Amino acid sequence: MTATQTYTLPKKERLNSRLLIERLFSGGGKSLPAFPLRIVYMPIEEETRPTAAILISVPKKRFKRAVKRNRVKRQIREAYRKHKDILLDALNASGKKAIVAFIWLDNNLHSSQEVEEKVKHLLQLTTERLV
Repeated sequence: MTATQTYTLPKKERLNSRLLIERLFSGGGKSLPAFPLRIVYMPIEEETRPTAAILISVPKKRFKRAVKRNRVKRQIREAYRKHKDILLDALNASGKKAIVAFIWLDNNLHSSQEVEEKVKHLLQLTTERLV
């Protein structure tokens, strides 16, 4: 990211289209694991979409209490917000767009530093595969 851009995560960068979510999970997307996270991504061709849109899922099966689910989602959002330039710069350079979903796989909480390292690693792997 350039110095003029801020590290924000606006609403337009969040994936909320039911049709795109169904396409992503019904065999259209590719998956990469990095325990305790898994990333599912798919390139898209729509002009009206932002360069990258994300979805974060922490299943109720993993954490029964909403407090823990919200904590994990907040950790993932923060890590993505800090390191999204890895993905966005590569996509902008190639002129492509993508949708991305982060899925939590573990039954235990992890430190924010560990979650950030995994998100960064997954973003680098996804960038290599998409571009």
